[in-house]
Amino acid sequence: MEQEGTRHPRGKKALWVGISMGVLLALVTVLASGFMIETTNTDAFCVKCHAMAPFRASWQESVHGGQNPQGFAAQCVDCHLPHGNFVEYLTTKAITGTGDVIQNITFDAQKFDWAANAEGNRLHFTFDSACRRCHHNLTPPGIPSGGLIAHRQYMLGTTGKRCAECHPHVGHKDMLETAARFFNKT
Repeated sequence: MEQEGTRHPRGKKALWVGISMGVLLALVTVLASGFMIETTNTDAFCVKCHAMAPFRASWQESVHGGQNPQGFAAQCVDCHLPHGNFVEYLTTKAITGTGDVIQNITFDAQKFDWAANAEGNRLHFTFDSACRRCHHNLTPPGIPSGGLIAHRQYMLGTTGKRCAECHPHVGHKDMLETAARFFNKT
């Protein structure tokens, strides 16, 4: 019989094996999740869903798709996920991604009313925190007076408007026309 207070050698070994396995599992999980987050953050991933093809094409023709003097191209997640904090980002990414997969399985992209969806839902999938992540100066030289007034009101918080209300299709050049052509609705 063991004396009270002594440790069993196999118990200590099992403890270290358990700790090592836990650390290894945690490390693999963290690395795999980082890889998955990066992999699913690209337009190449998003366009794998057939319904996204016209939106990628219209994005590629826009200022946000690289048609600008700097040649900078924002990725889908740069505009379509919030950039407030990491938990909010991941939660929205998971919910949106799951919804996108379900929609792609259950709806007919050719019969879907893309114009009504863009009009009624754009504020649900375009985030001010995403816009402000890149657009720091909202009153650049040469801005028209109407834009200057609107942006000042926005910065002062005296308007309830969000970026996508005044800039509805800024990330996608001729988005609805491109979708209509793609889905043979013209």
